Amino acid sequence: MKNITLAVEDEVLEQVKQAAAEQGTTVNDMVREFFATVAAKRRTNDGARLALLRLAYEAAGDMGGKNWNRAALHDR
Repeated sequence: MKNITLAVEDEVLEQVKQAAAEQGTTVNDMVREFFATVAAKRRTNDGARLALLRLAYEAAGDMGGKNWNRAALHDR
């Protein structure tokens, strides 16, 4: 586990300390939980993106024997 240093306005830190005390936790635990949530969302998004790319790559793309061209699509 790594230690980090954060710069936070005094007023904000006091409010967060009060909130942490009311919730029976610490500012450190709140920050750790926030970071874990951000990382989990990123992993979920990355997984969904990879699944979509895999699906697009593996899709057959069968157009039912039709050969579309620009002129036909625009009635030219």
